[in-house]
Amino acid sequence: MESVCEQSERIPIRPGELVFRQLEAEPGLPVEVAAIVRTALAAAAADGDPPGPADGSAFDFSGMFLRHIRVEGFRGIGPETVLELPPGPGLTLVTGRNGSGKSSFAEAAELALTGANRRWDGRSAAWREGWRNLHHPGPVRIELELRTDGPATALTVSRVWPDGEPLTGGEWVQCRAGAPGTAFPAGRWAPPMELYRPFLSYSELGALVDGKPSELFDALHRLLGLDELIAAHEHIRSVRLEMESASRTARRERQLLLAELPRIADRRAARAEQILRRPEPDFAALEILLAETTGGPEPAALRAILAVELAPQARIEQLLARLRTARTAVAAATSPASAADLRILDLLRIAYSHVAEQSAGADPAHRRSGEDACGSGAAAATVRSEGRGGKLIGGLSDPETISGSGSSGSGCPCPVCGRGSLDVRWLTETAAAVDELSERTAGLVRARTELSEVLAELRAVIGDVPAELTTAEPAYLDTAALAETWAQWRRLTEFGDPDPDALGVVHERLSAELGFLRQRAVKELDRLEQAWTPLVPRLRRWLDLARTVHARAAELQTARAAEVWLKSATARVRDERLAPLAGTARWVWQSLRQQSNVELGGIRLQGNANSARRVQLDVTVDEVDGAALGVMSQGELHALGLALFLPRATLADSPFRFVVIDDPVQAMDPAKVDGLARVLATVAWDRQVVVFTHDDRLAEAVRRMQIDARILEVQRRERSVVEIRLSSDPVHRYLDDARALLRTPQLPRAISDELVASCCRSALEAAGLARAKRILLAEGMDHREVQRRIDTAQSTRAMVTLAVLGPGRRIEDLNIRLAKEGRWAVEVVRDATAGAHIPIARDLSELIADTERFVDWLAR
Repeated sequence: MESVCEQSERIPIRPGELVFRQLEAEPGLPVEVAAIVRTALAAAAADGDPPGPADGSAFDFSGMFLRHIRVEGFRGIGPETVLELPPGPGLTLVTGRNGSGKSSFAEAAELALTGANRRWDGRSAAWREGWRNLHHPGPVRIELELRTDGPATALTVSRVWPDGEPLTGGEWVQCRAGAPGTAFPAGRWAPPMELYRPFLSYSELGALVDGKPSELFDALHRLLGLDELIAAHEHIRSVRLEMESASRTARRERQLLLAELPRIADRRAARAEQILRRPEPDFAALEILLAETTGGPEPAALRAILAVELAPQARIEQLLARLRTARTAVAAATSPASAADLRILDLLRIAYSHVAEQSAGADPAHRRSGEDACGSGAAAATVRSEGRGGKLIGGLSDPETISGSGSSGSGCPCPVCGRGSLDVRWLTETAAAVDELSERTAGLVRARTELSEVLAELRAVIGDVPAELTTAEPAYLDTAALAETWAQWRRLTEFGDPDPDALGVVHERLSAELGFLRQRAVKELDRLEQAWTPLVPRLRRWLDLARTVHARAAELQTARAAEVWLKSATARVRDERLAPLAGTARWVWQSLRQQSNVELGGIRLQGNANSARRVQLDVTVDEVDGAALGVMSQGELHALGLALFLPRATLADSPFRFVVIDDPVQAMDPAKVDGLARVLATVAWDRQVVVFTHDDRLAEAVRRMQIDARILEVQRRERSVVEIRLSSDPVHRYLDDARALLRTPQLPRAISDELVASCCRSALEAAGLARAKRILLAEGMDHREVQRRIDTAQSTRAMVTLAVLGPGRRIEDLNIRLAKEGRWAVEVVRDATAGAHIPIARDLSELIADTERFVDWLAR
């Protein structure tokens, strides 16, 4: 049988290289897909080496064998006890009854190297609290000595807990030969210990098969060295998930926005809704919409209304006060005579200007002088006299200037009557009259001038109706009333003599209406902004995300295809690398199953690191596929667990050259025990195999099949005193006990004789049992039938009869057969059987010698 190590050496080192070859072998694979796979594999290869421990060192031990396990005060062991083990390949059985303390050695070894114990996982607190021995006060100590490869072969790992220290505490030390001890680097030991775990307890046997499916999957996956491919797959998957998540987020946010936008009374929101409802949204249009700083026409109109302002109330009151004063002054200066004088003054000025123009003839300078001096009647009324000694008299040109202008001086016909002549004399007289009238009407002119100036200021300070109040934006904001009030103010100020009180009332109403309109505009603007403004960043984020999703749509499809391809390629590599381990597992199962009708076919890993993952076992019952695990016995499940454990624990790459198995025999029938003995013997060719068992059947099978093994027996005395001794076969052990009793003078003679005879009888029974099994199995009898025959042999004579004469023979025929060997053979069976119950007249040392002679005869 090829060893597990030899099989595992054929496993390829770099699965990534195999995938690269598959890429090259598929020319039809799209270039984009192949590029993504290559990139992922390159990234995985760069990060392939797991990060080292914090201190920068690596696990530097290999070829480890157990030398001894030293235990004090732990579990069932009180005073210090040492389990010595041959540090090399070979099989060691550590036997002992339940409660003898043998499993405490196995648990101590596991605790020393892992810091935990799988047997306690999931158990109640009482299991963990009972780790200190009740009969041994003081510190608890565990020490494991190993032999390793390298120049310094001795390695000691110890852990000591002072009184009161919890299980998680204690001093954990590692020591090389000739070097000081250092803190045990649990982090460095954990990865190989988890990967090649060399410990298997009884509780783990079932868990390997019916435990969490993912745990065995993960363990085998790491063993197959597929981390590089898993990392590459994870790289592609993460990229794909990122893009899919972005796409889902964009779709979800788009639906949320489409649900919210119709509820917002804002033209921008309506426009955004139109854009988002299209199968292919116009990203550029949405970008423009979001880039508007004013927020569109509606908010702009509201802000324009907020910009409309009136003159301050104090300014208006000041002007109205001036208006009242001007009106009073006008009223005081106005009388029928003054009004007539003012009209005459206007008339004379006009006539004078007419004459001056006519006298000037074609002279543009005089014509312009006359125009500037007179003008219309309303304008002439405002002209101020600059004194009678000037060139301008009463605002008119000097008659002498007119007469010396080069005209004939004959004047011009009167434009009213047409008969008189307006000559220089008329001009002189008229100028004098104008001066006189101007002096008499100066007060009225000043009052009316002040009134005109105040009215002009009142018109200017309010201005025309703002355009913002005459537009249709926003339609729901009524500006007509304010515009009408504003126009009313304008009309009043255009009157020649408006009522200041009426103007004050209109201004108050104008201020109130503008204030109310501004308040409504503020509220409306706040409403629009409160609804729209929070949407702007959301729309901006969606726009950026949607653009990214749209740009990477083709990349997402490529990543999906690359992920599917790499998953398939990984499965192919995985199956190839799993084949040697699966072959070893099938060999172990075939060796253990014996007469079981359950067949173990292939072993496959299903799923991946991110989906439901499990180890698929192709098991059949009577060549029928189905749920074989549901109908397998507990012994068959344990055998299957061993078939899955041993290939993993005995890989060539494992630094641990030992395997520790606790109680694998339970629930196994005799045939499987024989198969287990063969499997352990084969594994022990290049491994140190240490098996703890309370079942004598494994030791018996090893002796019967003449398997090279070292058998140690653990005995526990009072107060947790544990002793270990090299065990011979049960026959010679009983004989040794008989001789020891014979040499014990403290025992009363009657008790000593009975005990010695009992030991001789037990030796005869054990020798008969061994011979019966050996002969019957060699003759081809089924294990179950052999066991049934042995179980029916209820006495010493019945067991010896079965061993000497075979099945189906009578006990009465035994003496006839023994007599052929001599009378001593008949007497030793008789005396050993009777002496265990009643005193016999025989020398006990002679009985021991004859018993030893008889068992030697049975063994031949």
